[in-house]
Amino acid sequence: MIPSRYKSVLILFFSILLSIKLAFSQQKALQLWYDRPATDWMREALPIGNGYIGAMFFGGIGEEQIQFSEGSLWSGGPGANPNYNFGNRPNAWKYLGEVRALIKQGKLKEANELVEKQMTGMAPVKLAGDSTDWGDYGAQQTMGDLFIKVGHGSIPVQDYRRTLDIQRAIGKVSYSVAGNKYQRSFFGSYPQGVMVYKFTSDKSESYTLHFSTPQYKEKESFEGLRYSCVGYVPNNKLAFETAYQLVTDGRVKYTNGTVSVEEAKSLLIIHTAATAYTMQYPHYNGNDFRSIIKKRLDAAKGKSYKQLFQIHQEDYQPLFDRVSFQLQGKSADHLPTDKRQQAFFEGAEDVGLEQLYFQYGRYLMIAASRPGTMPMHLQGKWNNSVNPPWAADYHTNINEQMLYWPAEVTNLSECHEPLIDYIESLVEPGKKSAHDFFHTRGWIVNTMNNAFGYTAVNWGLPWGFYPAGAAWLTQHVWEHYAYTQDKAYLRNRAYPIMKEAARFWIDYLTPDENGHLVSSPSYSPEHGGISGGASMDHQIAWDILNNSLEAAIVLDDKAFADTVQRVRDRILPPQIGRWGQLQEWKEDVDDPNNKHRHVSHLFALHPGRQISPLKTPELAEAAKVSLEARGDEATGWSLGWKVNFWARLKNGDRALKLYKMVIKPAGATKSSSGAINYEGEGSGSYANLLDAHPPFQLDGNMGATAGVAEMLLQSQTGEIELLPALPKNWPTGRISGLCARGGFTVNLNWEAGQLKSAEIIADKSGQKTLTYKGKTKAIDFVSGKKYQLSLTDF
Repeated sequence: MIPSRYKSVLILFFSILLSIKLAFSQQKALQLWYDRPATDWMREALPIGNGYIGAMFFGGIGEEQIQFSEGSLWSGGPGANPNYNFGNRPNAWKYLGEVRALIKQGKLKEANELVEKQMTGMAPVKLAGDSTDWGDYGAQQTMGDLFIKVGHGSIPVQDYRRTLDIQRAIGKVSYSVAGNKYQRSFFGSYPQGVMVYKFTSDKSESYTLHFSTPQYKEKESFEGLRYSCVGYVPNNKLAFETAYQLVTDGRVKYTNGTVSVEEAKSLLIIHTAATAYTMQYPHYNGNDFRSIIKKRLDAAKGKSYKQLFQIHQEDYQPLFDRVSFQLQGKSADHLPTDKRQQAFFEGAEDVGLEQLYFQYGRYLMIAASRPGTMPMHLQGKWNNSVNPPWAADYHTNINEQMLYWPAEVTNLSECHEPLIDYIESLVEPGKKSAHDFFHTRGWIVNTMNNAFGYTAVNWGLPWGFYPAGAAWLTQHVWEHYAYTQDKAYLRNRAYPIMKEAARFWIDYLTPDENGHLVSSPSYSPEHGGISGGASMDHQIAWDILNNSLEAAIVLDDKAFADTVQRVRDRILPPQIGRWGQLQEWKEDVDDPNNKHRHVSHLFALHPGRQISPLKTPELAEAAKVSLEARGDEATGWSLGWKVNFWARLKNGDRALKLYKMVIKPAGATKSSSGAINYEGEGSGSYANLLDAHPPFQLDGNMGATAGVAEMLLQSQTGEIELLPALPKNWPTGRISGLCARGGFTVNLNWEAGQLKSAEIIADKSGQKTLTYKGKTKAIDFVSGKKYQLSLTDF
């Protein structure tokens, strides 16, 4: 019999042991690891970043390759062409009336031809000597590669291991050669603005460092163990510097751009980069990048590796650890990640991989998007090309938005800030585009836009005509307030941006024959021809006006509230078509056999909030019909979106099926007989778990991460819904740290498919309704107080 006075001590002791065991288990589980070096940048190299810089390390034996890009290094813009005019076509609006008249007459071919001839923006201009694909539109640029040759060369090694620990945001390589153990570490420090690479060996070794770049090297130098390369992008003369500080016990020599280190047991490389770019319309130039480089390296060079890593951990760990996700079940973390991914595709249970992929999205966001940095582009911050796919730009007909879907709900609100800064920078050039193309107030952004204010209608149809991009972006501006409840931010930043985006739609929408307001002309993104009303336009217009109405009420702007409500309520509502589908256009012309990757007309279901199974069940059912018709197979980002659609439809099993399709090896398919085939290219994820469109696009990773959150917590209807789409294959688990709109943090535990407990913490006092399986409970929250609920409370 244990004396009662000792029971509490023993309970505390064993709970501490359990916590340590769980923490160790999660740390082990949250690693990508491989038993061989990477040979392919896109499929195998591993990403690290500090918000400013994205780098990929390969873990080569005879030579390490660290490819890196800095988010503000772009070709194009005013520097590429003295006549650069942001793509605008002044007076294009004069043809708008004629286009609308042709649409009303049913002359769609003639209307489309007129838009293409007179109302599309200026195509990229390539001046003499420009070898890039994107001309003065430009593209995100790689800065280059740092190569570090190791003296032993490419010889057989033992015990090779390459890892990326996403819980601590550190990459490692280790192996042995003839009893000499070699270790490398790689991480990016946001507070210091540097990347840190450490090479050690038990016995002395020699290294050779060389920086290679497709950009123009203007000057290389080496002084005080500091290498510097100052250069510029040939296309637009955008200047940059990349530099690194060495700390080593070896002998160092510099010759013609190459640094040699001999007899070294330790080599520490503190690396950084910056450019002359500034996010300021209309010039986008003038940043004092050289003083930034000097300040960063001077501050870092006096610190040990241990101190640098501690600063990194004190910054990164609190962000990443806000959310913990654990599922009961088997985890194959003993397998290398590529083999683990293959086994998972072949049917092996591995809930650990499902947890890892969710947290990987959060890791990538922290690595790529921090306050004061450029927003993530199509590849995040990782780009190895001067001509990357789709210019590695900011696609706003879903991709840019999807990149930031996990930001608020997975407790990374600070990581949302670069996108909001960027959106704010687009308002002024966007006003010019709105005036030139449509003679309206407000501002617009179309499908493709760059770092230089290219907000014009793009240069091709149907993909390029998409002025709804700005209103969709402003959803993120509103959501940042919805989650944080920061009223000063709403008044001073968000509301002015939203108000201008709303004004465009107030002016642009036009009455149809039934008195509804429609978007004419419009194109459903990248799909179909010209229309007198693409449904996505109407849903986005409703969304910006509805959000603006809520903001106006909070800020007591009654006059504008009255205006937006009046216009919002006249917009053509979502329509149900002849085969029960949610119509993609005003015209009932949807093809039930069409499998297009864009399912844009379901915006009102997600990320919008105009359609929901509880409040608009008929429209939700029509959305389901459309989603079933399009099928599950899709490109990477489209799979990610479909995870969210099915979660909003409360079908967790279907959402999980799509989530697994995101994780599967890229290009892998199963035949009806169960045979596995590889197409070489296809959707899924590469061995480094970066999502394949194909090729690599980061939005698929982010969409999938957001989709997991949507399965477990939703708050878009004004209520907090617990476990709204819990899959049967996740019967027992827990997640802590998810956020709900209204300023709430939510921790959930469930067993045997049922809610076990919920803990909710409010940032401010007030009443909120919680929902679980159709049952509701209203709670009067007090700011900062924890509220515990169980299944019996519903």
